[in-house]
Amino acid sequence: MRTLKCTLALLALSILSFAQNQKFTMAEAINGMRSSLAVENISGFTFTPDGKSYLQSTPKGYLIYDLSTGKSDTLLSYHQLSLQQPSLKRPYGLSYQENGAITLRDGSGFYFFENQKGSYKLTPWAGLPKEAQNVVVLNKQNAVLYTKANNLYILKDGKEKAITSETSPHIISGQSVHRNEFGISGGIFTAKQESKVAFYRMDESMVKDYPVIDWSKVPAENKNIKYPMAGSTSHQVTLGIYDISQEQTVFLDIEGDKEQYLTSVTLSPDEKSIFVGVLNRDQNHLKLNQYDTQTGKFLRTLFEERSDKYVEPQNPLSFFPGSTTDFIWQSQRSGYNHLYHYHVDKGLVGALTKGEYLVSELLGFNAKKKEVYFVSTKDTPLERHLYKVNWDTYRMEKLSREPGMHSFQMSPGGEWIYDSYSNATTPRKIVLHQTSTGKTRTLLSSADPLKNYLRPEVRSITLQASDGTPLYGKLVLPTDFDPKKKYPVVVYLYNGPHLQLITNSFPQSGNLWYEYMAQRGYIVFSMDGRGSSGRGLKFEQAVFRDMGTLEMEDQLQGVRYLKSLPYVDSSMMGVHGWSYGGFMTTSLMLRHPDVFRVGVAGGPVIDWSMYEVMYTERYMDSPQQNPEGYNRANLLSKVENLKGKLLLIHGAQDDVVVWQHSINFLKAAVDKGVQLDYFVYPGHAHNVIGKDRVHLMEKVTEYFDAHLKP
Repeated sequence: MRTLKCTLALLALSILSFAQNQKFTMAEAINGMRSSLAVENISGFTFTPDGKSYLQSTPKGYLIYDLSTGKSDTLLSYHQLSLQQPSLKRPYGLSYQENGAITLRDGSGFYFFENQKGSYKLTPWAGLPKEAQNVVVLNKQNAVLYTKANNLYILKDGKEKAITSETSPHIISGQSVHRNEFGISGGIFTAKQESKVAFYRMDESMVKDYPVIDWSKVPAENKNIKYPMAGSTSHQVTLGIYDISQEQTVFLDIEGDKEQYLTSVTLSPDEKSIFVGVLNRDQNHLKLNQYDTQTGKFLRTLFEERSDKYVEPQNPLSFFPGSTTDFIWQSQRSGYNHLYHYHVDKGLVGALTKGEYLVSELLGFNAKKKEVYFVSTKDTPLERHLYKVNWDTYRMEKLSREPGMHSFQMSPGGEWIYDSYSNATTPRKIVLHQTSTGKTRTLLSSADPLKNYLRPEVRSITLQASDGTPLYGKLVLPTDFDPKKKYPVVVYLYNGPHLQLITNSFPQSGNLWYEYMAQRGYIVFSMDGRGSSGRGLKFEQAVFRDMGTLEMEDQLQGVRYLKSLPYVDSSMMGVHGWSYGGFMTTSLMLRHPDVFRVGVAGGPVIDWSMYEVMYTERYMDSPQQNPEGYNRANLLSKVENLKGKLLLIHGAQDDVVVWQHSINFLKAAVDKGVQLDYFVYPGHAHNVIGKDRVHLMEKVTEYFDAHLKP
């Protein structure tokens, strides 16, 4: 009997040991956290407009929860819907409108949805075309705005009317402009009254055509896009105001260079004015202007911001509840993004936040308590937390307590805040904060989907840049780590603006491919150097006019640290990155050719004069203004420096870093007699996604295996 018990115990221990020592497949490492290894989550969480309930999507339908009691009811059952409306096709998009109406969209159109005691009623939006895009619902007007092709339309009382009627395909209304820089994500702007609509009109007829070839067809087909490159002619943008009742459009009388940028577009709550951030093409002088929505005439400049480097507005104005005069402006004028209280007539009232930290998001207001809620890096740049500040007393309080990266939604009225966070040891936890009482309610504590896998040790590293600035990184050790052995290293980097790799989040490594490589005997190192996001303007602007120099200096600090470790094989070091990281990888292989044995560069910028105007000229000025900086960063003139093995990878339909970057690099390599390796992903734009990403990372891994392992 004892023998049987011992045998069973050993068997159980063996099974447990096996269960905790599974290795990731490449598919799991690349797409697992979006599929089979996804962390449990609440899907489709949305507060209702009255701030009293929230919606949650489930595989069976939509549930609605009462915020005060936590009780739920079925709002929509997919099974019942399919029985009553068999013609509908998933996926369904359900949304609550401000007036309480519920809209539903499937692949064939939009509907008003009603749940009448479990019996569903769908009323089609009469006349809304299937090709409608950029749809905006106007509840108070019983109307909807949308774009078709390059024009803007309104559907009201079942009748479609064209707001614009441009015949040129290169004049586009109601869509995003300036290549989505400056926080721009759409081209239609409304206010609470919904009597007027503002919209972008972009004329890109003066921008040169750029070919993007569709190789899936025989013969291949060309689609020209308008791609304004640094130093070249850019598109021209104006702003229209459409009066719904008058059915008339006026365009704002905005003075200045036709190639300037129009940002932070905000209609005043009473819709009598519209505010526009007018930024010069050099991006070093911003005017916040006020215009009359009835006539389009300029009224005044509220304030100006200047910089010897650049000004980068990224947010619209946020008016205080019930006010048409007081608003919050987000600005980096102090070196960090902060909240400033302005009055339309009186000017600056005061800074609501200040200090050496960033406000990363303004969530909203609680009017009763005169509080503003925001997300910040105040504690540490490696985390995001929730704070509130009283706009009268300036008293600030931190509300989120648990360490990690938090993301939030705020209910209308500001009574409830949805908080979803993770950290190195917490896959995900979701809580509701009740702002009036300070109480919290846990909605979800996710289990660890990786608990059965062989996980590496991850060490947090802090190094110092040459000027003493702390640099944060992570060191992922092999799963069979023995400090007496030596291991090959892969450095993964980005180190460009608007991205931060190193945070306190789940998984602690930051990427399951790093862990996959650790299971194969690699050390993986990653670090955010100067130039990257989350640390303020001094940190970001350190690379101004000289991209690719100081960033490499910081990454080489990381290399020196790695070489100081007795278990690092400094003769077997590789580097990998995509986009800006591809530029960095190629730069390191050419400008410091004795450091890395092998590099893999994906979608790399090779010549900044061929990258888009808005991004490049912000950080580098134009090629005409800064020829030395462009020449230093230009990798075409440095091909002959290559000593190690280099693999370039590019998407054949890349419309961000256009294919010509790496094609020109290949031509330069041929001209100089330099050998390198190359791979193209047909059908993919700037990023290789979906199942093909598994193929991509197999290619990357095999390349490192071939050249970094004995």
